Amino acid sequence: MVTPQHEASHRIFQGGPELMSSVFGVLGMPLSRKTVVEVLSPDVTEIRPVERRIDSLLRVSQGEDGKDTFMLAIEAQMRPDKDKAVSWAYYLSYLKSKYGCPALLLVICQDKATAEWARGPLHLGRGDWNALTVRPLVVSPLNIPVIADATIAARNLALAAFSAMTHARREDIRTILVALATAMTELDEKTVDYYSEILEVGLGNAQARSIWRELLRSPIFFPGRGTLREEWVLEAKAEGKAEGRAEGKAEGLVEGLQKGIEQGRQEGLQQGLESARLGDQRHLIDVLQNRDVKVSGEACARIMACMDVPTLERWIKRAWKVDAAEDIFVDDED
Repeated sequence: MVTPQHEASHRIFQGGPELMSSVFGVLGMPLSRKTVVEVLSPDVTEIRPVERRIDSLLRVSQGEDGKDTFMLAIEAQMRPDKDKAVSWAYYLSYLKSKYGCPALLLVICQDKATAEWARGPLHLGRGDWNALTVRPLVVSPLNIPVIADATIAARNLALAAFSAMTHARREDIRTILVALATAMTELDEKTVDYYSEILEVGLGNAQARSIWRELLRSPIFFPGRGTLREEWVLEAKAEGKAEGRAEGKAEGLVEGLQKGIEQGRQEGLQQGLESARLGDQRHLIDVLQNRDVKVSGEACARIMACMDVPTLERWIKRAWKVDAAEDIFVDDED
């Protein structure tokens, strides 16, 4: 079954030569600087009624004259499959015959066990005689670097996005995704839309995808630029905060009524306000941390000690602009 995650993990290579150059460097087969990547039809069906389709097919040309050309079949593989050796051998033979140039197979795996299997060599033959051997190139968590630094991610966003998808099952995936989101803050909206969508689909892992969706809902991508995306995000946050407060107050009232109608009414209102205050405190710290602003113990203690909701909201607005956590308090100093 072809899943959205499966599609995203190979389609990201169709975006241009940047990721191709990085991945082939990891594989010890560096491409030249003058490399052109063409996206071709993945259909390799012959007249016989047997459909065969490669996940992605690229023509890679290097050098000034482009004579150093090869075909690259890209397959995303989620688990070992003994029948793949036959399909992959067919693809390589067909591409060599049709295009008259060398053909390579690149297999993308998101777990180590599948990567070990895909690396092969995969033999086709009878008994001890190997009539044909398939040796794919394989990228996986075993050889794709982890990129958890925003500065490094900004230098090669394509590789950083692919790395996040490849390492989506790591426990520290939040750190990786925050670095990637931070690196995307200086990009144009079209590029951000492309990587935002392909990552949301390609991460696959429920926890990683949830974290990425959480980051997408924050103004981290376009802080202070007045874009439609930022307006939508801020409106959504305001609505969410209002709903959260209403729910907190309602829950407080219900709980208060259980203790006594008269006393419960006051307790419920108080608990609702307390819920709103606690939510603002946590949101404020999240904003600073997502922007990689270090929150000292002293600053954290002052935030958690603040009991005034309007003051917390004022600090949250400043948190999107400051370079140091302590700067959110400046205009409130005596």
